[in-house]
Amino acid sequence: VQLQASGGGLVQAGGSMKLSCASSGRAFSSDTMAWFRQAPGKEREFVAATRGSLFTKYYADSVKGRFSISRDNAKSTVSLQMNSLKPEDTAAYYCALDPPPTAIAGRVRNFESYDYWGQGTEVTVSS
Repeated sequence: VQLQASGGGLVQAGGSMKLSCASSGRAFSSDTMAWFRQAPGKEREFVAATRGSLFTKYYADSVKGRFSISRDNAKSTVSLQMNSLKPEDTAAYYCALDPPPTAIAGRVRNFESYDYWGQGTEVTVSS
């Protein structure tokens, strides 16, 4: 399984950016896909997730209303649309995949639930 993330870069506060992650090497439609991020000196934190079979979406409180996760099962991709970006959103963003049997809803936000990780893409938000 390979996860290839793309779309990071530098953006001003208040701007928008879209990250994408392409999955290859396995069936995709039943996988739970998520985005995590890690800022320098901080622990990796959950950002958003989407469950394949139910299309249920989950968001961290810090990004709710600003970020939107979506998936295209035909293309095996998951995207993260980030709007109203803040300097505190600066981090390396990682996509992650949890294959079936997927974690229960209560554990979707736990990084231990995910078996596969992309290489990370840097997002820098300038003030």
